[in-house]
Amino acid sequence: MSATPSPARRTGGRSAAVLAAVRSAVEELVQERGSGQVTIPMVAERAGVNPTSIYRRWGDAPSMINDLATYRISPDRPLPDTGDLREDLTRWAQEIIEHFRQPAAAALLRGGAAAAGAGDSDCLRNRRAEATLLIERDGGEVPVEEVIDHVIAPIVYRVLFRPWTLDDELAPALVGRLFAGR
Repeated sequence: MSATPSPARRTGGRSAAVLAAVRSAVEELVQERGSGQVTIPMVAERAGVNPTSIYRRWGDAPSMINDLATYRISPDRPLPDTGDLREDLTRWAQEIIEHFRQPAAAALLRGGAAAAGAGDSDCLRNRRAEATLLIERDGGEVPVEEVIDHVIAPIVYRVLFRPWTLDDELAPALVGRLFAGR
């Protein structure tokens, strides 16, 4: 009786290349057409992949766009850790602002928010989780929802409606207002 060979395992090479091609195609198409006009067949054609690969991973275009909207700000990246909550929040906010200065990232945020519908977008869930980690690590002196309302919400508003105001003074100003009177 001979042993059945186990199937070869993918190490991520082809999958990583497909994912990168899909991400790039989505970014381009969302910038060109807006998120509501992007379909999986369009993405597949632009990325040079089979649509079934995309359907298998995401199921539909809104889910794909919502997921990819958070890609560039990796949840696995290290968060600022200076030992001072105010400084950590300022550096974190600045990183988010710099990210959304990129037109493709801003376009994906718009698409991801629209795709989320009535629920939280992946982007908001990830930012809330990061804010929670920063606050808990540094003593928990600020409620997470206040960070969302006073730091993240104004950044997102500016990304959506006033992108030219995403300047280097914004992060310290928003965090300063959060801590005013504390």
